[in-house]
Amino acid sequence: MRYAPAIAALAGLLLAPLAQAVPSFARQTGMACAACHTVFPELTPFGRQFKANGYVLDNLRQVRAVSSARQQLMSLSKIPDLSAMVQINYSQLDKRVPIQNGTTQAGTSEFPRQLSLFYAGKIAPHLGTLAQITYTSFQNDFNMDNTDVRFARLVVLPGKNTLTYGVDLNNNPTVQDLWNDTPAWGFPFEHANASVAPVADVQLDEQQAQNVAGLTVYGFLDQSLYVEFGGYHYAPLGPTRTDGLIDSNNGNVLHGLSPYWRVAYEYDWSANSLEVGTVGEDFKIFPGAGTPLEGRQNTYLDIGEDFQYQYIGERNIFTLLGSRIHESIHWGASYPAIASNPSDDLTVTKLTGSYYYRRKYGAQLGWFDTTGSTDRGEYPATTCAPAVDQSYCGVVTSANGSPDTNGLIAQLDYVPWYNVKLVAQYTAYNKFNGAGNNYDGFGRNASDNDVFNIMLWFAF
Repeated sequence: MRYAPAIAALAGLLLAPLAQAVPSFARQTGMACAACHTVFPELTPFGRQFKANGYVLDNLRQVRAVSSARQQLMSLSKIPDLSAMVQINYSQLDKRVPIQNGTTQAGTSEFPRQLSLFYAGKIAPHLGTLAQITYTSFQNDFNMDNTDVRFARLVVLPGKNTLTYGVDLNNNPTVQDLWNDTPAWGFPFEHANASVAPVADVQLDEQQAQNVAGLTVYGFLDQSLYVEFGGYHYAPLGPTRTDGLIDSNNGNVLHGLSPYWRVAYEYDWSANSLEVGTVGEDFKIFPGAGTPLEGRQNTYLDIGEDFQYQYIGERNIFTLLGSRIHESIHWGASYPAIASNPSDDLTVTKLTGSYYYRRKYGAQLGWFDTTGSTDRGEYPATTCAPAVDQSYCGVVTSANGSPDTNGLIAQLDYVPWYNVKLVAQYTAYNKFNGAGNNYDGFGRNASDNDVFNIMLWFAF
């Protein structure tokens, strides 16, 4: 039985409490999912090391090729590292939403809401991936989902310090991150489809997910200090022009290379771990949507701070997560034609606490808050044409031009087996698009957008 070289640094963590992961990794490593996860998708310290080292740790028979100089040319598992995930969902809004032709809708059942196929594990020595293709019911189609490809090496430095370093290719800023306090793997992990989205969010909070290709380099020193930097380029899903160039009918087209950075420090003691960090990206975006992809751009500078505390005991698991992302916006292309101000700002703050007993019964409570500049052009009262029912358009607009939104998410989880989870979730809004009452000017209140969501989530 042979392990990847990273086992030298990971061996001390193998006794970490054993939970629900992509089953591909469990098949590949021969370890229970709980070695890497508390309850999916939250990572343990061992899970963070496994990810940083390129997903290549394995305990399976390999098909190998070795050169005459004993250089390893190929190492492929005899069992493909494949798995699937299914989400079945029912969600219900507190108050029905007017839609066109005088009808309304309040809830939806989806079977499935999402079906994902994964290849997850080692591709070659030091090269691994978590690649996801997903079918969603509202699109009725398969598309590329979160994908993270890593080349990683581990070296022992003088003084017995260890350094994991590598190169990462991914399609969603922060999907490669090792902690669960950044957007891609942050709470809530389950989303209701029958929901009304606020008028604004920062770019780093998955606004560019699956529309970009990012290449970064990183280093993880002594399983403590993590540093990463790189950049993202526009790489949209769907059709482009027949000559392969990007069509100006596409909206929000990223211009050039968008710099990305991440610095974090983790301290582990006994059954506890504490991480503090910062993350950021500088976006330059053409509005597109029919306008030429040239000239001035809108710029968004996102700078975030985050922390994560974990306690992982034999019976009890507790996690406290917090993040704040501030976005400075300069409307180089949209002012004064659309935006009322030459510059705006937006801040998204989240705080989440979770508790699990024996990894079977869980409760989570999350607070979220978005604040920003008042801009009646960027956040208009209505975008409806005169012939369209105004109450239909009012649901997603702001009567006072404000993006301010806040509320709570309460969730109960039942995990009968490591790969099966039943979720009951309620999202309650205190303020929505700038007000608690009559936020859209047509009588809709923030609490009317409260949503109840139940989901069965299993992987195999």
